[in-house]
Amino acid sequence: MGDIPQQIGKYRIVREIGRGATAVVYLAENPHYPEPVAVKHVRFADRAKDEAKWNRRLIKLLKAEKAVATRLDHPNIIRIFDAVIQPDQAYVVMEYFPGESLERYCSFERLLPVHRVIGIVFKCCMALDYAYRHGIVHRDIKPANILVDDKDNVKITDFGLALNVDKKIESDSTFIMGVGSPAYMSPEQIKNYPLNQKTDLYSLGVVLFHMLTGRLPFRAGNPAQLIYKIINADPPSVSQLNPDVPEQMDAVIRKALEKDLYSRYKNGAEFAKDLSAVRYKIIDDSYVPPDTSRFSVLRKLGFFTEFDDIEVWEVLRISAWRKVDEFTTLMREGDADQRFGLLLEGEIELSVSDRKLMTLEPGEVFGETAWLDQRDHRQRLSVVSTRPCTYLEINPAALALATDEVREKFRAQLSTVVIDRLTGLSKRVGETAEKATRGNYTATGGLDLQLVED
Repeated sequence: MGDIPQQIGKYRIVREIGRGATAVVYLAENPHYPEPVAVKHVRFADRAKDEAKWNRRLIKLLKAEKAVATRLDHPNIIRIFDAVIQPDQAYVVMEYFPGESLERYCSFERLLPVHRVIGIVFKCCMALDYAYRHGIVHRDIKPANILVDDKDNVKITDFGLALNVDKKIESDSTFIMGVGSPAYMSPEQIKNYPLNQKTDLYSLGVVLFHMLTGRLPFRAGNPAQLIYKIINADPPSVSQLNPDVPEQMDAVIRKALEKDLYSRYKNGAEFAKDLSAVRYKIIDDSYVPPDTSRFSVLRKLGFFTEFDDIEVWEVLRISAWRKVDEFTTLMREGDADQRFGLLLEGEIELSVSDRKLMTLEPGEVFGETAWLDQRDHRQRLSVVSTRPCTYLEINPAALALATDEVREKFRAQLSTVVIDRLTGLSKRVGETAEKATRGNYTATGGLDLQLVED
């Protein structure tokens, strides 16, 4: 971590409170000011050309932050008191706020109750509205740049990338494309189009989606695919991803994440007004945290090895936890029933034409062929419990509402299961079958193919 300086400028350093790629933030004391302050400290490297270029960019960011700070005084925006740029270092002195970034509340097991999320994002809407009325667009709204304390006081930070819309400049060099993740960027930001306040409202819509569902609206295996989705794809429905979210929120998210600028929220106040209308309809503020014990059971199963944590949470939401006694028929051969199950406890038997095929133990799936079969959608086997069982039941209607990623992972896993079982059954049949015809094989191990002329 390196040595902590005792003093930066006139500020006495108390302790380190945060560290990023380019700066360290310290809690500090000002001899002429009773309240503690936060000092963001940047040391400039001076060795390589690249670093000198990066230093120039950093100085621009710090100057932008200082310029913006002098214009903004809002309870939900971190106040900046001073910014000093020297040849070998720079530091920004700002209000100390003992909160955490919203990143903490973006994982599914740590989601805040819906009414609290609405309250936090409402304050962000009003802060961004205020900033824009003072000619400032933030351009880097994401959970890491929004702080919240245990009383839901909110502070937006890091106006280093902010755009001063009153300044008429041909090229805006303070914005560094490719810094950070494009996940929260608006389509127009990715396309490098001119920006106005609507880009911040879009990014705030992504933050709202993430805090309500524990996942991003657009997910992909690589940046190019992610950018394609941000520009072209529709976001999933938040109320289907999280049943605690009222359906009215779907329309709010859709409007915030509109690709078309004319259809998106005009300003933060309009966004805030719609949020308060949804909040008004939430009568019950009681919050029941998710049942992590069931998540733990699924997380340990081999079937879900390729699933992310958030995808396992999604599976829990779209499925039913079932218990049955022994000798219960769960599925019947020939039925047009596309439900399938994943055995968690007990034992089941698969049969065809009243003949036992195999016994399944916990961790194995059953009934999957009807969902995979795109033609008849019928169960090929009967399934009976031979002991009391607990299983996860997945209904295709619920799975149809799941995200593309979850559906694709189910399809891949179930196809592998079917192939493995078919291979096993083929071997068993082969044990009593007549000997196979043998073909020729070359010494190199390849097939000896001979062309036959007409």
